Amino acid sequence: MSFPKTKTLLITGVSSGFGRALALEALAAGHRVIGTVRNVGAKQEFESLHVGRAFARILDVTDFDTIDATVAGIESEVGPVDVLVNNAGYGHEGVMEESSLSAMRRQFDVNVFGAVAMMKAVLPGMRARRSGHILNITSMGGFITMPGIAYYCGSKFALEGISEVVGKEVKPFGISVTAVAPGSFRTDWAGRSMVRTPRSIPDYDALFDPIRLAREEKNGKQLGDPAKAAQAMLAIIDSDAPPAHLLLGSDAVGLVRGKLSTLAEEISAWESVSRSTDG
Repeated sequence: MSFPKTKTLLITGVSSGFGRALALEALAAGHRVIGTVRNVGAKQEFESLHVGRAFARILDVTDFDTIDATVAGIESEVGPVDVLVNNAGYGHEGVMEESSLSAMRRQFDVNVFGAVAMMKAVLPGMRARRSGHILNITSMGGFITMPGIAYYCGSKFALEGISEVVGKEVKPFGISVTAVAPGSFRTDWAGRSMVRTPRSIPDYDALFDPIRLAREEKNGKQLGDPAKAAQAMLAIIDSDAPPAHLLLGSDAVGLVRGKLSTLAEEISAWESVSRSTDG
C-alpha cells in the first residue's frame, strides 16, 4: 500500500498491540514514525526497524509535566507532527464494587488524561500549520458495555466524547480528529496488558466468573487482525474527509448497531415521560 504524501506520525505505545502494528505498516508505506516507549532497550529496538525513518522517545503519558517538552523536541529534531495517534492505554478488569478508586484514577490517567495531554501538546503546531490529524484509539467499549470493565468502558466513553468535541473545535483550522473504536483483536489487551482486580464478593460470582473465564480463553484467538486494523487507519489518515468515528471489526459493527437499536427503542418507549418535563 502506498500513499502520495509522506507523513510524520507520532504514535504513543509502539512496543506492542495496535501501536506496533500501525508503526510497522506506516514504515512500510514510506512514512516517518516517532514512537513512544518506556525504556532505553525498547528505544534502541524500535529505531533499528528503519534507520532514518523510525525514531523513538522515552515517555510515560502520565508524566504530564514532560509531554510538552517531549513534543517540542520531536518537532525541532525530527520535524512537524502531521498525525498524532493516541494508542497508549490498557484495560482494567474488575467488578466496580470490588475495584479501588485508585485503580480507576490510574485507568483514567493513562487512557484519558494522557491522551488529552498529548493532544494539547501537538495542537499549537497543527493550528499554526492549519493541518493535522489526531487518531484516538478508543474501543467498542466506548459505545457498548459489559459487566466487569466499568473503569475501562468509562475511560473509553470519555475519550469518545472528548474526541468528538475537539474535532468540532479544530475543524476550522484544517485539523481532523478520529476516534478509532476496535472490537476484539489479537493484541495483548486481554493478556499481559490487562490489570485484574482480585475477586472478593461472592455475590458477583455467577455473573462475572464466566465472563472472566471466557475472556481468558478467547485471548489470542480473537477475530481481528492488528495489521489489517493498521492498514485501515492508514487509509483514513490519507483520506480527504476522515470520519469522526471509525469502528474496526465486524463484532464492533454488530454490537454497536445493536446498542443503538436498543437505545432508539428505549427512547421511544419513554418518550412521553421525557417530553413531559418541558415547561
